[in-house]
Amino acid sequence: MTKQDSFTPHGKHLIGGDWVASEQRFASEPAHGRAHEFSIGTVALVNRACEAAEDAFWSYGQVTCEERAAFLDTIAEEIEARAEAITEIGTQETGLPEARLEGERGRTGGQLRLFAAHIRKGDHLDRRHDPALPDRQPLPRPDIRMVQRPIGPVAVFGASNFPLAFSTAGGDTAAALAAGCPVVVKGHSAHPGTGEIVAEAIHAAIARTGTHPGVFSLVQGGDRKVGEALVQHPLIKAVGFTGSLAGGRALFDLCAARPEPIPFFGELGSVNPMFLLPEAIAARAEQIGSGWAGSLAMGAGQFCTNPGIAVVLDGADADRFVEATREALAKVGPQVMLTQGIARAYREGQARMQARNNVTPIHETRSEGRSASPNLYQTTAGQFLEDHALSEEVFGPLGLVVRTASVDEMLHLARGLEGQLTATIHMKPADAEIACRLVPVLERKAGRVLVNGFPTGVEVVDSMVHGGPYPASTNFGASSVGTMAIRRFLRPVAYQNFPEALMPTDLR
Repeated sequence: MTKQDSFTPHGKHLIGGDWVASEQRFASEPAHGRAHEFSIGTVALVNRACEAAEDAFWSYGQVTCEERAAFLDTIAEEIEARAEAITEIGTQETGLPEARLEGERGRTGGQLRLFAAHIRKGDHLDRRHDPALPDRQPLPRPDIRMVQRPIGPVAVFGASNFPLAFSTAGGDTAAALAAGCPVVVKGHSAHPGTGEIVAEAIHAAIARTGTHPGVFSLVQGGDRKVGEALVQHPLIKAVGFTGSLAGGRALFDLCAARPEPIPFFGELGSVNPMFLLPEAIAARAEQIGSGWAGSLAMGAGQFCTNPGIAVVLDGADADRFVEATREALAKVGPQVMLTQGIARAYREGQARMQARNNVTPIHETRSEGRSASPNLYQTTAGQFLEDHALSEEVFGPLGLVVRTASVDEMLHLARGLEGQLTATIHMKPADAEIACRLVPVLERKAGRVLVNGFPTGVEVVDSMVHGGPYPASTNFGASSVGTMAIRRFLRPVAYQNFPEALMPTDLR
């Protein structure tokens, strides 16, 4: 393992252990620094990568948990060996500050090591055994053992907002590799250089551990046909995706329409509503308002758990809360967004809000180019429920206050929400009766329910759930963060009357 301090992209794809260039190229669009050229993905490259992954599965899917864990640990080491180079290219491409990239790199390595520790313990295998009962009447019972087995090659789509933790070697890739599944990554064109250097780290780990080179491939960004070909390839058995509702839904439909339908694990978006209960807002209106503003504007609002909506009882306490939020947001200047496209979509989302007569501006700014400034609006619960567009995600630092006339109206609004990644309750002990009525509603709507906090920041731990009912994700029984994410890429197999020599290693 050699420490790497600088990095100049070569712009190639990594296909089954080989760095391959395609004829057509595209230029990156960095927030600052020099642009680089990268090969454009093709359907032919997707086919090669999937075939290499299938070939690798016959060996990688059979190795011990310890061997896979050692591979994951080695990937983490190789990423750390490229720490400074990753930060340099990552900040240039995304405009994210160094501290954010360094933290995300630490999370990426931490995820890999967490899955390594998880599979070493064997908890993911869910091993079960019902011994034979040869004397049972009227019929004997056979010996039956069950264990979770890897499903086969997995496709992963890099995310725009997390160039490390949700991209090339991010959570989906780590979970699939931990399960025993080779991975084909479609890189995101917003950060191709970052994807390339992380792919180099995985390539180095493959060489160090003697792993089959087809276990990982990176196909750089291309047109829509590349992503469509990947999810429709008959050798791909599942897809991990983090991105827009429109793009994710289109790929989900393709997966369902295949001759062999496969699961599509898409994390598509959320407005992450907060409910401010009466005693809490009376006691902490200013504190909650300034905290919300910080969470709303963090990272230019480019987090999937960004709390975009605050629901509060109308009145003087709500006025205090709104004013505190406005004052805090007024101190936040323009921030660089991840891509020109995301910045344009943010301006379109603000324009959608401005075009509605049922919405009142509280703090309104003008965003230009690749930068975004925070905006705050308010409406009533009745108007919110009548206009579905108000409940649609605006990806960026835009917040909407929804004022309700009563607790019953607040509960009615909660029941009308679509699926969410998170939902938050701000309360004091005296609000317990209302909270008890609200919790059964919110646990049906969200994968994670918080009390007295803000949802930005997702802990990578065993108990975390990052998912929720549609449209937050396409599979409400799954999580894309935490060790439970490995379950997406495993399936149970029962072995009846098997001799010891024929059993999978994990059952012996």
